[in-house]
Amino acid sequence: MPLIERKAYLDRLIEWKDQHIIKIVTGVRRCGKSTLLSQFRDYLSGQGVQADQIISINFEDFEVAHLKDLKALHNHVKSHLVPGRKTYLFFDEIQQVDNFQQVINSLFLNRDLDMYLTGSNANLLSGELATLLTGRYVEIAMMPLSFSEYLSADRENRASLESRYRHYIETTSFPFAIEFHYRSQQIQEYLNGLYNTIIVKDIISRKKFNDSRLLESITRFLLDSIGSRISCRKIADSLTSMGRKADTKTVERYVQSLEESFVLYRAERYDIRGKQLLKTLEKYYAVDIGLRRALLGAKSMSAGHILENIIYLELRRRGYRVYIGKYDDLEVDFVTENEQGTVYFQVSATVRNEATLERELRPLQKIRDHYPKYLLTLDDDPETEYNGIRQMNALRWLAPDFADGNNSTHF
Repeated sequence: MPLIERKAYLDRLIEWKDQHIIKIVTGVRRCGKSTLLSQFRDYLSGQGVQADQIISINFEDFEVAHLKDLKALHNHVKSHLVPGRKTYLFFDEIQQVDNFQQVINSLFLNRDLDMYLTGSNANLLSGELATLLTGRYVEIAMMPLSFSEYLSADRENRASLESRYRHYIETTSFPFAIEFHYRSQQIQEYLNGLYNTIIVKDIISRKKFNDSRLLESITRFLLDSIGSRISCRKIADSLTSMGRKADTKTVERYVQSLEESFVLYRAERYDIRGKQLLKTLEKYYAVDIGLRRALLGAKSMSAGHILENIIYLELRRRGYRVYIGKYDDLEVDFVTENEQGTVYFQVSATVRNEATLERELRPLQKIRDHYPKYLLTLDDDPETEYNGIRQMNALRWLAPDFADGNNSTHF
């Protein structure tokens, strides 16, 4: 399997190295967290860090099952510290240890210990750890391969961006599946196994849910509705009409569990004119289009909604807070914010039809501020500007280093 360097994530770990703050890498199972820590340990070795200064424990390894006892874990770490030198501690899949927060809180008192944790559940940052260590940790939210990373895994491939994008959405963005070289049956089996692991191990067992069929129905409903405004009440009503009786509160708990396991991401709606978040009709996006395809088959593969999903994930990767925009009765696909300000995005598979172009531009034209506005499409056309609204090819925006001419802008 080719080594895929996750440079953006690796650079963040390097940036935080030796600072007295806990580094927590979160993300869906098999998105590359363990490999990232391995690459960072290689970096440390290249910087002169000795092997006895590194303590690495993967709690999914049965050989370390005895270390899930808090006292045993604490004693193990203390006995391997190197007096007078920095020790680098790696805890992989830390959520496997019940009440791990107590050990982390104690170890954090040692300023000669540099700690790195990974977890496959967002809930580990919403409980006691967050309370105990407020202001003492930084989260590095990891996802499967971006389109650009996917391309970098096979730089010798001379196929067009369009062809490789089609492979990207028809196979998967999970790194390990690159090894299967586009063999669809193996990828399907891999994704089915991954999905079952997440549902059974990360959700049903942890949450003590007793209706796995309802959870799967909700998962399928949401994956089939990416890019559509939705509510838990609507999900409950739809499932009930199909003979799967479900109340809104139950649906809310099941949907939250899918978010916590990073299978789905929720984008809240934002009133651009009123400058406030709205409480209803958010949208959901899948962590991986291939996982969606594995569960639903090739049906409902709307090119526009899939592109919207890909763009949403990329905006999150680039550090934006991402919302669905509402301006009066019009919708802006994404309102994004970071330290530099606001950027607006419309996403459409094609705007070569004049009526479609007019429809996509209208919401952006209504916004009277001077923040950047972009229209991203799959049309292989020259970049165009409409009174300050920049139309760009989405694939060149997603992978500027692989675009001909390399004239796309990094955000």
